[in-house]
Amino acid sequence: MAKKTISKTEYRSHNKSDKPDNIVQKENDIFLQCEEIQRELPSFMRSYFSYLKGNVLPMTRLAYLHDVRFFLNYLISETDLTQAEEPKKIKADELNEVEAQDVNLFLDFCRRYVVDNGETLTIYENSNRTLARKKSSISVLFKQLYRDGILEKNITDGFDPIKVQKPGEREIKALQDDEVMIMLDAVSSGAGLTEHERSYWEKTKLRDKAILVIFVTYGLRLSELQQLNVSSFNFSRGEFKIYRKRGKESVMPINRSVEIVLNDYLTMERNTVTAQNEADEDALFLSLQGKRMTERAIRELVKKYTSIAMGTSRRSGYSPHKLRATAATSLINRGNSIYDVQALLDHEQVTTTQLYAQHRMNAKRDLVKGMEWELERTDDK
Repeated sequence: MAKKTISKTEYRSHNKSDKPDNIVQKENDIFLQCEEIQRELPSFMRSYFSYLKGNVLPMTRLAYLHDVRFFLNYLISETDLTQAEEPKKIKADELNEVEAQDVNLFLDFCRRYVVDNGETLTIYENSNRTLARKKSSISVLFKQLYRDGILEKNITDGFDPIKVQKPGEREIKALQDDEVMIMLDAVSSGAGLTEHERSYWEKTKLRDKAILVIFVTYGLRLSELQQLNVSSFNFSRGEFKIYRKRGKESVMPINRSVEIVLNDYLTMERNTVTAQNEADEDALFLSLQGKRMTERAIRELVKKYTSIAMGTSRRSGYSPHKLRATAATSLINRGNSIYDVQALLDHEQVTTTQLYAQHRMNAKRDLVKGMEWELERTDDK
């Protein structure tokens, strides 16, 4: 039974499923955030809310609702299309006056805009991928309202296309095998850390190493690793359980390396930290304050050690998703089946996994080694 406070209301999460409380808690948090945003939006959008709830993943639902609220606030503050002072007060007939051009101007506005909070000016810039999602959020809204007869016409055909780079056009960023070894050596020895970083490293090196080894072994998503519990692991059976996107449960085998780093962490670091609340008592990775590590803390940890491996600044270090790519490319380069790697990484489509197969580590380097024009020219003399 988990407790949480939203606004000024305390709610209890009564978990009767076989999922751990922290997994159910996270799902409920997303659900409550969605419900809270919906209360800020016009009531005539109820069918849109129902569509999202039943047809998209919870995090996508939350992102779409954020986008719609932002769009309505844009109509209020940047246009004369509505007389409302808050999104909830926007009328259906006002939304009926919105043209495709108005939405296109909104998407252009989203590319780069300024927010003034009275003290500082913050410039926000969105990538084409984010713009495409915002366009999708608004498109689904207008299509749904048109189907419901709330809007007189479907204006979505007039929305400008947004060029989103295809997966195959992107350079896949991943650590090479030798860089993985440098990274693991850094977390083991403290090499490359600043004096300030070493003071924390002394207390967390076993935890940090376990995190990195799990990432590069299984290619877990950040959220999957962050939600791991001590009870997720059954060492006698050599396996552990994770919860994927779409609520899928998956059992993963434990290899010898993972068993070693986890046992070191659990027996020499984890048992020295006391969880600060009941909800975090089973959390696998705890902060020094005794709380489940946040996704942000794990992301910063990964950026730090990957930057050491690549010899770059901390800011240029890789994200956990790049370690997911590292696991994929390393597995494929070891001759493993694409379909087996697809299953391990939980890719919906094998075409996603094939991208990593096309990105053979050192392939470009091997190719250009055979094209040493200047060295061949001087050798001929």
